[in-house]
Amino acid sequence: MYDFFNGFNLGELFKTSTVLFAVIDIVGSVPMIIKIKEQAGDIHPMRTSVVSLGIMIGFLILGESILRLFGVDVKSFAVAGSLILFAMSLEMILGVRLFRDSVSGKTASVVPLAFPIIAGAGTMTTLVSLRAEFQNINIILAIIINVLIVYIVLRLTKKIEQLLGPGGIAILKKVFGIILLAIAVKLFTTNISALLASTKV
Repeated sequence: MYDFFNGFNLGELFKTSTVLFAVIDIVGSVPMIIKIKEQAGDIHPMRTSVVSLGIMIGFLILGESILRLFGVDVKSFAVAGSLILFAMSLEMILGVRLFRDSVSGKTASVVPLAFPIIAGAGTMTTLVSLRAEFQNINIILAIIINVLIVYIVLRLTKKIEQLLGPGGIAILKKVFGIILLAIAVKLFTTNISALLASTKV
């Protein structure tokens, strides 16, 4: 237990928190959240946040074991994940739609809000990718920080949309898209180098 907490690093916490914030893109999802709220009648910020937290921490802890069942190592998954992050960044920068998600049902607080909008494939891929480079304690704390941000945004969705306006939200999506693109490139080059090196041994 001591070793687990001994891995805490403020720099790593900042990096992992920033990566997750860019991937989850909860601020950029405000228009989508408004649409879900209109269709579902209401959303429950606490339920959405708790479910998202459970999914992300669960996948962080069990994700590697699940991958081993399929004979896939973390670095290979990280390379594949970097490609998904690359596609997501193109969505944010270019305004194109590569991933399609349905929006309906009375359980909108869980599906599609908690999964797959918040804790979707991109987030899960990112968690496993981060685990290849950072300590678990820093990733878990980053998840908690981002879930708190998600909760606050869900509670203040309409006020945030009015404050930022369509132009402000569009600018945020572009900025975080560029950050995510740089992260995707770094994850790819770091892990592909390690994979190529291991095949030569």
